[in-house]
Amino acid sequence: MKIVFASTPSQEEEINELVRYVYSNIFPHYFSDEEISQFKELKVLDTSLDFNTLKDAFQVMTSIQTVISILESSPLDEQYEMVFNKNVATLKEFGLFFPFDFEQFIETKSLKSSMLSIYTKADNELII
Repeated sequence: MKIVFASTPSQEEEINELVRYVYSNIFPHYFSDEEISQFKELKVLDTSLDFNTLKDAFQVMTSIQTVISILESSPLDEQYEMVFNKNVATLKEFGLFFPFDFEQFIETKSLKSSMLSIYTKADNELII
């Protein structure tokens, strides 16, 4: 008999928070607002799936965190391409759609000049 532990609600929330971070802090550096809107429609990194086990949820969280770390590095270093691809493959194994290659981020980084986007988090907010 094998005992497995189900993923916890806090893990599910952490995964959702990481996906929100990708959309608001990573994608705007590389893609236009129209492209990001299309990613939402295509359900890129859609987390509507439940992760069956504790291990599954941890693997997904770790893979997203690794992809974030690589894409936030400046300049984007090609030595991390294998690690990036391995983590993208892990996300795909768990049913998360992430249709990007490492080369796309290198190419789009050089094309994207400003970070003004509707998807970025505001630097300041008015509290009423």
